[in-house]
Amino acid sequence: MAKNNNVAYPVYRDAIEGLRLPLAFVDLDAFDANIAYVAATQKETGKTIRVASKSIRSIALLRRVFDIGGPAFQGILAFTLEEAAYLAENGFDDIIVAYPSVQPTDLDLMIQLTRKGIRLSLVIDSREQLEHLSMRGREADITLAACLDIDMSWRPFGKLAHLGVRRSPVRQADEAVDLVRYAAELPNVTIEAVMGYEAQIASVNDAIPGKQLMNTVLRLVKRRSMRELTKRRERIVAALRTAGFAISVINGGGSGSLVATGRDPSVTEVTAGSAFFAPGLFRHFHDVSFQPAAFFALQVARIPAPGMVTCQGGGYIASGETDLNKRPWPVMPAGLSYIGIEGAGEVQTPLTLPPSCPGLSVGDPIFFQHAKAGELCERFNSLHLIQDKRHIGEVATYRGAGKAFL
Repeated sequence: MAKNNNVAYPVYRDAIEGLRLPLAFVDLDAFDANIAYVAATQKETGKTIRVASKSIRSIALLRRVFDIGGPAFQGILAFTLEEAAYLAENGFDDIIVAYPSVQPTDLDLMIQLTRKGIRLSLVIDSREQLEHLSMRGREADITLAACLDIDMSWRPFGKLAHLGVRRSPVRQADEAVDLVRYAAELPNVTIEAVMGYEAQIASVNDAIPGKQLMNTVLRLVKRRSMRELTKRRERIVAALRTAGFAISVINGGGSGSLVATGRDPSVTEVTAGSAFFAPGLFRHFHDVSFQPAAFFALQVARIPAPGMVTCQGGGYIASGETDLNKRPWPVMPAGLSYIGIEGAGEVQTPLTLPPSCPGLSVGDPIFFQHAKAGELCERFNSLHLIQDKRHIGEVATYRGAGKAFL
């Protein structure tokens, strides 16, 4: 719906009329289109898609992905063991927890879930983590499953440059084999999956309007990085299998690298999360294209000067390195911009209006997108649902269900 923001603005305004602001909403027509699009990216590869739950953070919408997407979608990539337990309580299975933890309470949950027959594995990247799992598994007389995290960053100049995120210290085939072999020597723990997240490809926009030269450079970097990591991942997987280890799941990628990672012959599945909401930082990729689906609305509370409005609230800043792109993105009406001295504020957010802006009055909504996907849901108890230009209900977020996992 939001392809033309000035056309979409009155549609969304009318759909939420009379509802209390601030509120967050999901355009289900766009959300469903993104589900179909993500599935289509793997039609030729035959790879399944694991859903990154941290990018959705709503049980109802997670169910919708699997219900509409069908067999193309298999499993969840969770972000904590507490979240995994919550997902299991709500009927989800086949869960990889993508971030390590050795907290006793977390491992207690892992033991409980494994006893119940939930298919669950916890990411590890060190001997110490494996030793914790082995000890707790031995005490509980149960075998706990682990997923080996491989560093997929690009180092074109050796240790002088690191393009990607800082996750696992395990990078080469011999390091992976050594760690999996060590796991095999420990009781009550097993490694049955491998994952690697190529953030420098999956989360970097490379089709930004008006940035042709930068886009060209970024695409070149992505291609070279993908070529290197594909060969390295192939060597790692081959080495593990040659050493006699049966690894059933090789997970890779993220929303921005669905096409590139799906082509990697070593990968058995890809991951998608931000693709479904398509937040501000996931709008401009060359290889993939998602429809903006999740928004929040603030009311115009003041008109301090001609050509300017002030909204109530709005300081929903995204995590990560602090820069201007981490602010909420004012998207409707089109052409709105922040005032540098205030930005997006805790209790008020002033905006300047373009000459083409439709007339706005006190009480009218302004529509924003969060820079990231699931973090929007940490600000709201529910997501209102709009379909076929009408408000059709609302669903709880994790926060609305009383859950906060990080």
